[in-house]
Amino acid sequence: MSDKKNDSRKFSSQVVDGMERAPSRAMLHAVGFNDEDFKKPQVGVASTWAMVTPCNMHINGLADDAAKGVNAAGGKGVIFNTITISDGISMGTEGMKYSLTSREVIADSIETVVGCQGFDGVVAIGGCDKNMPGCMIALARLNRPAIFVYGGTILSGCHKQRKLDVISVFEAVGARANNLIDDDELHAIESKAIPGAGSCGGMYTANTMASAIEAMGMSLPNSSAQAAISTDKKKDCEDAGKAVLKLLELDIKPRDIMTRKAFENAITVVIALGGSTNAVLHLLAMAHSANVDLKLNDFTEIGKRVPMVADLKPSGKYSMGELIEIGGIQPLMKILLDAGLLHGDCLTVTGKTLAENLADVAPYPDDQDVIHSLDNAIKKDSHLVVLHGNLASEGAVAKITGKEGLGFTGTARVFDSEEDSMASILSGSIKEGDVLVIRYEGPKGGPGMREMLAPTSAIMGRGLGDKVAFITDGRFSGGTHGFVVGHITPEAFQGGAIAIVEDGDTITIDSVKNELRLHLDDEVIQQRLANWKQPKPRYTRGVLSKYAKLVSSASEGAVTDKTS
Repeated sequence: MSDKKNDSRKFSSQVVDGMERAPSRAMLHAVGFNDEDFKKPQVGVASTWAMVTPCNMHINGLADDAAKGVNAAGGKGVIFNTITISDGISMGTEGMKYSLTSREVIADSIETVVGCQGFDGVVAIGGCDKNMPGCMIALARLNRPAIFVYGGTILSGCHKQRKLDVISVFEAVGARANNLIDDDELHAIESKAIPGAGSCGGMYTANTMASAIEAMGMSLPNSSAQAAISTDKKKDCEDAGKAVLKLLELDIKPRDIMTRKAFENAITVVIALGGSTNAVLHLLAMAHSANVDLKLNDFTEIGKRVPMVADLKPSGKYSMGELIEIGGIQPLMKILLDAGLLHGDCLTVTGKTLAENLADVAPYPDDQDVIHSLDNAIKKDSHLVVLHGNLASEGAVAKITGKEGLGFTGTARVFDSEEDSMASILSGSIKEGDVLVIRYEGPKGGPGMREMLAPTSAIMGRGLGDKVAFITDGRFSGGTHGFVVGHITPEAFQGGAIAIVEDGDTITIDSVKNELRLHLDDEVIQQRLANWKQPKPRYTRGVLSKYAKLVSSASEGAVTDKTS
């Protein structure tokens, strides 16, 4: 056995080599190993399969394809599972508090299995919002040759010749509450919106993160732009399995790829695509795990030079399927590279640089209008706007495409939970000019930093999308559009200024000055803060209690392993 081969087995050899490891080999015989398999590099295939959501219901088959690729390349693929939850199903309920928490559970469980079993490399396959950053956090922590595979996007539903997705249903709820549609129409939309397997079909969080990971170089080219049920996706999984063996041979590990420049590439592509605000939170967390110094203000600096060019849902009109039809994100990355907006010298999981991967990529068809040219951008700079001010001294994240306007001043309507705000929206008590303040929904206060998709969609359904604004210490779904500001830090539970806002206060959101301001004198704010008392924790036992005690600020990615 060559030294190179020994290097590619430096973890599995500790588990299965030698006389004293006979008990380990005996147990592995029972799960299908033969004598020759013990001489091969072992590659763990982390599957996020579950039947709790259409995003992940097909991933067991994709894991089989990835293991097949590992085995064909001379390795031994071993499939294991981690959890998934569904944001779309739990949205607007108490259960949504487990959503961001699940990102940490997924990362911890992958790290635990790979570390325990001595896998030499990893293929991680994610399909829903938190799977992807959860997988990537684990891969960065482990730092063993690895590839991420995106489970793929769903196909559009259709009703009355109109394409549908899950956001269509959320907005239909608001339309029904406003008597714009009847029960039969709501049921028809509900029944037809989601036709099968795959992640939500706009440039929502799943497709945003898949694109960011591909831009970072941790997925094979085109992995982000393939339908969940397709021969392309099956081949992507097989190819990923084979590619991990090449990474083992070359000793290329995640932190060799997940560099500062690679994160800048990911941010650039997310901005160009008009991606989800959740990308800010997740990229900060991934950078933490990769020991890369990334800050909120880096999004601002990159955003000054990168335009938003994709006309994709939720703010635009096209779906991910339509982007796939014209070539996915590879031609966009070529455009950005040629314009000097990407770092072409970044290493990728192909073993080549980003520039080498893009060298022969064909341009988009001339007759498409999904992706605009750089000189005809939808917005000349980033739609992801980091705000500061007396309401967000540590920062907040807004999603402003320009279609909502660039600023909003209105009157505070304060709610201490998402449920309270939703009741007011559906009852019709929210009026033009209101700024809905939804607090105690932060990482510690929620706990779990729920997404406010239900209330923002209900507002859209009631026809108030450009007439009211939202601010919260919680999050917004990638499917949210409208004038929204989330991730406000410090959060209310930690005594941030959002905790002392009162009904009738005036609030200004200014994306030109990058400011979030409460129109009160500092003395009044300080007096209110002096009278404020921290509420009791909502959970004192179990995973949410542990999460609340460990989690860092949203401005730091809401990570649970920060040491100081």
